[in-house]
Parts: sequence; C-alpha cells; structure tokens
Amino acid sequence: MSAKRYAMAVDTRTCVGCTACVIACKTENDLPDGYARNWITEIATGTFPSLDLTIRSERCNHCDDAPCVAVCPTGASWIGPGGIVLVDPDKCTGCKACIAACPYDARFVDPRTGTVDKCTFCVHRVENGTPTTACQDICPTESIHFGDLNDSDSDIARVLRTREHYTLLPDAGTTPRHYYLK
Repeated sequence: MSAKRYAMAVDTRTCVGCTACVIACKTENDLPDGYARNWITEIATGTFPSLDLTIRSERCNHCDDAPCVAVCPTGASWIGPGGIVLVDPDKCTGCKACIAACPYDARFVDPRTGTVDKCTFCVHRVENGTPTTACQDICPTESIHFGDLNDSDSDIARVLRTREHYTLLPDAGTTPRHYYLK
C-alpha cells in the first residue's frame, strides 16, 4: 500500500456560504477572536443581468511544493503525515516569512502565542483515526470532501475521478491538494 496523500475538495455547486465550516474550525481548534483557518469567498462573474456567483470555502492548499516550507528559516513549517503542511509552534519565531511566501493568504500570526497558525486538515483527528475534518462534519450541504488520494475507494478520490475540478493559482507551481468541484 502506498503512503497516504490527503486532499480536500469543495463542491462549488452546493456550497451556500453559510460559514458553518469556519465556525466548526474555530471551535475545534480554539482560535482567537478575529482569526480563522478557513473562510468563505464569493466570486461574481459576468455582466448584469447574466451573473454567476461561485462560493468557495477556502483554506491552506497543503501544496506538494509548498513555498511556505521552503522559506521557513527554523524548520517550523514542514510536511507532515499524508503530505499535510504543518507548523511546529515550538520552532516558530513568528518571522512571517511563510506568510509572505504563501500565495493563498492561508496563514496568520496567533496574537496569543506570536506563532504562525493555519489549517491542518484536522491532523489531530486523522492521527486518531477519524476520517473526517471538523469542517466536513458540520457542512449542512455535504459540500466538503476529504480523504486519501492514494485510496481509490476514498470519497476524495471518487469525487475527483467523477467531477470536473480546478485548483487556485495553478500557475504558482505549488501543486495544491485543495480542489474545487465545478
């Protein structure tokens, strides 16, 4: 069996932008007021009256070629189990090099600790055998899919096989593992 490669996909057809995922993440990870590891983005395209609205739940893209990891001077940003991009708060000095390097604006400095924080794909749950993230569990429209890309029977592998999808900023060369279903 090959090593795990975790990924996430958000269904832009069914996401309604309710922010339940944002609140679940804040609660699960005890985030400070005013800060979030994920957020909702609304993109309107077209010309009135023919407009389209795309709603996306966004977060760290857990890139295979993560620039945040490459620039971290202390090794605090690193690739963890299943390719999850993590930050070791014991090594982080809060220098913000990783924040500047991230093309997705997915990192922030926690004002309580002075260290960088970001989405972890709920690695604490994954390591304890829970196959879902907090944001996925709470989503009322079941728009969030998570799992192991190397498991052909996983929800994420199935949905990426059967649905057209895209990533953000593909030209950035980061090879993100956060997908959006069309």
